[in-house]
Amino acid sequence: MRAIWKGAVSFGLVSVPVKVYAATGTNDVRFHQVHEADGGRIRYKRVCSVDGEEVSYPEIAKAYETADGEQVVLTDEDLDQLPLSTSREIDVVEFVPSDQVDPVLFNKAYYLEPERTALKPYTLLREALRATDRVAVVKVALRQRESLAILRVRDDVISLQTLLWPDEVREASFDVLSSEVELRPQETTMAASLVESLAGDFDPDAFSDGYAAAVTELVEAKISAGDVRRPPAEGEEEAGEGAQVVDLLSALQRSVDRARRDRGEEPAEEAPAPARRRTPAAEEPAEDAGDDAAPEAPAPRRRRTASSSKGTSSKGAASKTTASKSTASKGTAKGSTSGGAKGTASKGSASKGSEEEAAPARRTRKKSA
Repeated sequence: MRAIWKGAVSFGLVSVPVKVYAATGTNDVRFHQVHEADGGRIRYKRVCSVDGEEVSYPEIAKAYETADGEQVVLTDEDLDQLPLSTSREIDVVEFVPSDQVDPVLFNKAYYLEPERTALKPYTLLREALRATDRVAVVKVALRQRESLAILRVRDDVISLQTLLWPDEVREASFDVLSSEVELRPQETTMAASLVESLAGDFDPDAFSDGYAAAVTELVEAKISAGDVRRPPAEGEEEAGEGAQVVDLLSALQRSVDRARRDRGEEPAEEAPAPARRRTPAAEEPAEDAGDDAAPEAPAPRRRRTASSSKGTSSKGAASKTTASKSTASKGTAKGSTSGGAKGTASKGSASKGSEEEAAPARRTRKKSA
């Protein structure tokens, strides 16, 4: 166990340093709320009822609601001014007979462990309570709240039992109990006989939580049958950031396409870059245009290629690479193409000799390919 509080029991001139431990704890079978469809955990958020925004802890204040629906907001500065006892003392107020404390007042139980140097006064207090059959009424500040409590002996340990304040206990006022009921002596005798037949000494270890045991057995049976599944990974924040990145890229792409349309250019293609660079068929029209087309045909083809490269900025580098690869692979056809280009610039016709020289070169390149 881990101590939750350290202080001292003070009665008269005697002070007993002690540590406080929680004496009770629940062993309930705990469940998580999940989405039945996919097993995702159900989370709860602190949301403002006015603007619908999620509110963090530093922005949350305490408010008291009046009878007419008004609110009184209390800040941390207001709460710091309250007369809260911060002393580390369990102050004994009086010693009273143990049967005078109604068990309905019992709240939470704690164990008091003495410091090794305070074992003698601790033992002295314990034996005094046991010999006089009394409990010590004390005041203690636990968890930033002053509580009324009693010190009583349980086996060899002094137990600190916090009590409810009198205004926290509700009155049992039932009108039906005010009606008079006549009991015959035979009925009273029979009821007493039934009580005696079921009489015994109370042993809490003889009882068990049947519901918890049944739930545990059910869970273990499902595990043995393999009826389990791994919960999905929680990636809400990562998914949100990814969606924002995708939206941003999509918005930028639309902006670029709009700007190109305003300039009278074609929008960029969305196909992957490798697919755009792999266009071997684009080289053959350039050869055919240089050899078979009319002398005026190559110039418009170059202008169309230039406008296409301007319209698609992402294809500029790829088109230049394709042109350089085409020029390097043509070999002797380079001279034929350059000769055709020069002839076009001077508005002259290409000689048949150059065409005949270009044809064997083209056939040679096709065979090698």
